[in-house]
Amino acid sequence: MSVNNLHPSVESFKDFVKKHPKMIQEVRKGQKTWQEFYEEWYLLGENDVTWKKYGDVEVQQENDSAESKQSFVSQMLQAVKTMDANAMNQNINKVSNTISTIQGLMEQLGLSKAAGPQNSNAPNSPFSFRKD
Repeated sequence: MSVNNLHPSVESFKDFVKKHPKMIQEVRKGQKTWQEFYEEWYLLGENDVTWKKYGDVEVQQENDSAESKQSFVSQMLQAVKTMDANAMNQNINKVSNTISTIQGLMEQLGLSKAAGPQNSNAPNSPFSFRKD
């Protein structure tokens, strides 16, 4: 038989493998052979629960990302529920006061942009040439 004239069961197995890409990864890692997969597929059929773990990677990734998004949202909602508004307001005020204190120190030490030397008569050009 040539490659174009494969047995119908082999053709349907190839289609099945395309729907279950993790099988390819296992064969490449040397954990199983195509013969073993084919025999299991032939005996168990396509609808056996064994094949779920070899299922479509993209669908599993989408399910995992949806679950992680839901868990993140639920964690955020739980944090908001347990948050004390008064304590949060006090913390924000403390941070604001700290920032104001740091800005005041910087101004006293001359580290702010406004405290730098401002010479309005200084030429814009580094060269001392004058225009006629």
